Amino acid sequence: MSEFRIVNAHLTLDAAPELFRYVFTLPDGSAWSMTKRPFIRFSDGSELPFPAPETAEAYRSGTFDGIKCVYTGFGGAHNGLRAVAHVKLDRTTGDVLFTLNLTGDNKCEIHRVSFPAPLDFGAEPGHGYTVLPRMHGTLIPAGEPIKIMDGQIYERDGYMPLFGQVRDGSGYAAIYETPFDAMYEPDGDRVAPLWRTSLGKLNYPRKMRYCFRTDCDYNVIAKCYRAYLKERGMLVTLREKFDRNPKAERIVGAPVLHSCIAVHIVPESHFYDPDDPANNDHWTTFDERAEELRALKARGLDKVYTHYDGWGSHGYDNLHPSPFPPHEAAGGAEGMKRLADTCRELGYIFGIHDQYRDCYYDNPDFRLEEAVTYADGGHPFHDFWNGGKHTFLCSEFAPDYVRRNYDQFEQLGINVEAAYLDVFSVVEMDECFHPDHPVTREQCARNRRHALDILTDRGIIPSSEEALDCIIPSLILCHHAPFCVEELGSYTSKAVGVPIPLLSLVYHDCFIVPWIGLPGERGGWCVPVDDCPYTYAMLYGQPVYCPGDASVEDIKAVKAACDNAARLTHCELVRHEFVDGNYRIQRTTFSDGTIITANLDTCEVSVDR
Repeated sequence: MSEFRIVNAHLTLDAAPELFRYVFTLPDGSAWSMTKRPFIRFSDGSELPFPAPETAEAYRSGTFDGIKCVYTGFGGAHNGLRAVAHVKLDRTTGDVLFTLNLTGDNKCEIHRVSFPAPLDFGAEPGHGYTVLPRMHGTLIPAGEPIKIMDGQIYERDGYMPLFGQVRDGSGYAAIYETPFDAMYEPDGDRVAPLWRTSLGKLNYPRKMRYCFRTDCDYNVIAKCYRAYLKERGMLVTLREKFDRNPKAERIVGAPVLHSCIAVHIVPESHFYDPDDPANNDHWTTFDERAEELRALKARGLDKVYTHYDGWGSHGYDNLHPSPFPPHEAAGGAEGMKRLADTCRELGYIFGIHDQYRDCYYDNPDFRLEEAVTYADGGHPFHDFWNGGKHTFLCSEFAPDYVRRNYDQFEQLGINVEAAYLDVFSVVEMDECFHPDHPVTREQCARNRRHALDILTDRGIIPSSEEALDCIIPSLILCHHAPFCVEELGSYTSKAVGVPIPLLSLVYHDCFIVPWIGLPGERGGWCVPVDDCPYTYAMLYGQPVYCPGDASVEDIKAVKAACDNAARLTHCELVRHEFVDGNYRIQRTTFSDGTIITANLDTCEVSVDR
C-alpha cells in the first residue's frame, strides 16, 4: 500500500490513496481528514464508488508538491470511465488544490460526481459551525442538521461558490475554482462537493481549492474568498463601475421605490382570479404615478431610485421579450415619457422592470427555435406567471433583444435611466442543447452579463434580482438579497441556522443591496419573522426601500438609513461579530473605522464613526 507525506511551512499532508484517507495537519496541530470514498451517481439512479487507484505517485514542481492517482476498472457498463485526480499543496500559499479529470463517459450517462470526499467535521455543540453561501449567508452551529434545497452553486443555495467549517478555532474555506457546474450536499455533518455534467459530459477538469487556517471564523472564510477574487481581477468595486458608468453614481444614498403600472392575468395563470375579474385587469396611469412622485418630493424625499413594473402592452410579466408598446390605457409611450421626464425634473432616477428569460408564447416575435432546448429536444414550459404560457429564451439571444428594446426606448424619447433584468442573478444558469446555439452554464452567465453590460454602455444603471456572484461584476444594484428561511419566500418563517452577512463581507463595496422595511417592522420576504430588515440595513450599511405612500416621518427614517449607506458605499465590511456570543446582538466594523452595533430584539442601533 502506498503512503505519502508532504510537508511545507503551512501544512502537512499524510495520504493513503488506497484507503481514501487524507489528513491535513496545520501548524497548531489541528487536523482535518478526508476518509470517505468519492463516487459517481448515474442518471439511472445507481451509484458507484471510486475503485482503488490503479496507480498513485508523488511528484513535485517549482511551486507545489502533489499526488496523482489514476482510477480505472469502474466495472460493467461503466468500464470505459477513467479518472485522473491530483491533490497539490502550494508551497507559497499553503492552499490545497484538488483536480479531477474524468473521461470516457457517454452523453447524459452521469448525474453527479462526488469529488473530493468531504472533510470530516465532528465538532461538538458549542465548538464549531458550518458556513454556507445560502442567500446572504447561513451559519449552522455544530450539532444542528444541515438542511439545504438542492445545493446548487449559482442559485439560492449558493450565491457564491464557497463554503467552510470551523472547529475549535481551526477551519477552512472551500472554493469552487470551476463553479458553473458545481453543487454541494450534506453528508451527516460534512459538506460534500458535487459536480454536474456540462452539456451532458464531464468534459473538463473540475477543481476545488481549500484554504486551511488557524484562528479561523466565518469572517476569515469570507476574506479568503475576497482575496481569491481580488488576485484574479474578479472583484469589481463600485468605484470601478462608476468610472465606467459615471451616471450610475447618482444611486449612492438613494432609496428604492417599487411600483407598478398595469396588471393583466390570463386564465391559464396561477394568479388568475375567476371570482373577481377586476383583479385580473387593472392599471394606474403613468401620470398618476408622476403625481405620487411629486407628493413624495413635497414631503421631503430628495432622491429616489424608481422601479416600475408592468409598463408594457399587457402589463407585468407579459409578452417578454417583446412587451412594446407601453401600456395604452395607462398613457402609452407619451405617458411613459412624461413619467420619465417627471423623474428627471424631480432629480429622481427613472427605472423599469424588464425580462429576457421568460419567453411568452403570445409575444409577437415568438419562435420556439430561440428557446432553451433540453438534451432530448424538448423545451421548458411554464404557465405560472401573469402572462401564462411561456418557455425560456436561450441566453444566446438575450443581448440582441436588450439592444433592440433600448434602441426602441431611445426612438420613443423615453429616458430610461435604470433597468432591472429580472431573474438573471437568482435563477440557475441555463444550458441549451440546441445544435444551432448550444450554451453551457458558464456561457449563459457570460450572456447574462453581456445583456447587463449593454445597459452600462448606454449609461443605464443595471440591476437584477438577488445576487449570484458570477453576475455581480455587471450589477450596480440588486432587488434584495435576504436570508435562508425554513419556507422559501415566506414572510412569516424562521431562519435556517443563524443569518450572517457572508455576501457583504465579500462584496459590500461592489454593489448595492437594499432592504425592505421601516423601523420596527419585522419579517418580510425571506427575512426571519422576528427580525427587522431596517435594522439589518443599518447594521450592514445598506439602503432601504421607500413606500409610495411614505409619511414625513417614514421619509426621515428612510433618509437616515440611506445616508448611513451613502457614507459606507465604498467601504469594505471588514468584520461582523456576535457581541459576547449573543446571536441577537451584532456588530459590524467597516474599513473607514465605522462600528455599528445592533440589537435584533429591540431594533436599537448605534453608529460610532
